[in-house]
Amino acid sequence: MENEKQMLNASVAPENFDWDAFESSSDIYGKADKAEIEAAYDKTLARIDGGETKEGEVVSINKREVVVSVGGKSEGVIMATEFRYNPDLKVGDKVEVLVESPEDKKGQIVLSHKKARALKSWDRVNEAYENDEVVKGFVKTRTKGGMIVDVFGIEAFLPGSQIDIKPIRDYDQFVGQNIDFKIVKINNEYRNVVVSHKALLEAEQEARRAELIGKLEKGQVLEGVVKNITNYGVFVDLGGVDGLIHITDLSWGRVNHPEEIVSLDEKIKVVVLDFNEQQKRIALGLKQLTPHPWDNLDPNLKVGDKVKGKVILLADYGAFIEIEPGVEGLVHVSEMSWSPRLHSAQEFLKQGDEVEAQVLSIDREARKISLGLKQLTPNPWENIREKYPVGSRHTATVRNVTNFGVFAELEDGVEGLVHISDLSWNKIKHPSEVVSAGDTIDVQILDFDEANHKLSLGHKQLTTNPWDEVEAKFPVGSTVEGTVASVTDKGAMITLDGEVEGFAFNREIVKEDGKPATAGETLPFKVVELRRSTRRIILSHLRTYAEVKEKAAAAEVESTKKAVKKVNSNVEKTTLGDIDALAALKEKLEKGE
Repeated sequence: MENEKQMLNASVAPENFDWDAFESSSDIYGKADKAEIEAAYDKTLARIDGGETKEGEVVSINKREVVVSVGGKSEGVIMATEFRYNPDLKVGDKVEVLVESPEDKKGQIVLSHKKARALKSWDRVNEAYENDEVVKGFVKTRTKGGMIVDVFGIEAFLPGSQIDIKPIRDYDQFVGQNIDFKIVKINNEYRNVVVSHKALLEAEQEARRAELIGKLEKGQVLEGVVKNITNYGVFVDLGGVDGLIHITDLSWGRVNHPEEIVSLDEKIKVVVLDFNEQQKRIALGLKQLTPHPWDNLDPNLKVGDKVKGKVILLADYGAFIEIEPGVEGLVHVSEMSWSPRLHSAQEFLKQGDEVEAQVLSIDREARKISLGLKQLTPNPWENIREKYPVGSRHTATVRNVTNFGVFAELEDGVEGLVHISDLSWNKIKHPSEVVSAGDTIDVQILDFDEANHKLSLGHKQLTTNPWDEVEAKFPVGSTVEGTVASVTDKGAMITLDGEVEGFAFNREIVKEDGKPATAGETLPFKVVELRRSTRRIILSHLRTYAEVKEKAAAAEVESTKKAVKKVNSNVEKTTLGDIDALAALKEKLEKGE
């Protein structure tokens, strides 16, 4: 027994301790001895309580689990996914863990590294934000508008625009990577964190930009990589610093889109055109590295020469023809056709057309050429007077109808105006009452304007003027029978012979009984006036009976005058005879006879 006690008091290394004998309560270890040994063993272990955060040591690592010791009776097992943010984890590393339970059903301590990190993560995140610290995060997954990143155990949002300086075409390439970030925004109320990788790159880029701009010179040739292509130009990476080639500096020729000249990730040489140290902008050029096409233009090219080219751009006012790569000439719409009806270049040409033109002007200093197409076709206005003498009759096609008249084409390039007043002898409100576009009409040449290529045409001149018949049929002073067609405030429209219309004022349609004539009544009318300029017949019913009465009254007055005159004549003769007799008697008395 004494020997046994000595054995109990002896110092035994843990690896040499007989645990089987101890747990089987054999004679080697009695109950009292066992209690002593347990108490002694417990003193060698750290006290562990649930909910406590402790620092543990990584004991072993496999693909699924990480075993961590915190100095207790047993070790804790933590899923390896909790350490994804730290791919460099190795045995012996110190890690922070949360004791969820000192012992589970298996007697094993329950630990969580993720929860331990979460307890201190917000303090750590705020500290990093305040100190503008660079933190490392694990990109967990892609989400709408960006990525989800694990930073100190907190899920932070990385917007797509903050991943890189250049546009990202494949977000998935970042999933599963550990990347450095800066915390750019924190919302403690909603526990939201926003991080940026772009901010770090911009800081590095700014430093490189300042260094590069300090060494830049205008005219310097650099090599770069096409980083981004837009509608207005190309961004080139010059080694961490971007420069812009505007679309107009890509080629001497016309460029519809920069993709016609360069492609993404292409290495190109560029020349520095300008730079602004304050705004950190670098303007680059590509076409400046090649000779200007005008320098290679035929020095003998002159006005009047014929050239061939392709339509590369159309505008309402004209077309641009490329006669050499990078050398363009403008054909104004007025120089495309002899026809005055051409108002837009799109009516005559289309993009891509191969055409032949004549050089109208050339300015080598200003690098401008004016071209003409119509000059290579016969001018229909040459000897126009011989072809279409004034007064001659021709057939024309109506091309356009306007309020003031119609434009009629005699031949291609020769067009004239038939004014509304020259369309018909009758009064019309609109030319469409007589003709429509596309109609063929007979015209007479009335006048010329050769300088402006204009013709005055007439149509009515080739037909009989109906007014001549009216004047012959209804002379002034004649009495005709007419029917009241309508009555207005001013007067009445009178139909004569069922076709010709006349007009009578209100006072002229009063009938003999004193009542005005009404629509539908047929009465005699006297032609008072013929107005040729306005094609109007002025009529009067009143005069048909008023003049008869006037004549009768005048005849009666004349008869009365004659009777009075006769009586007066008789009275005069009688009186004079008496005077003669008295005179003779007086003479006798005076002689004393």
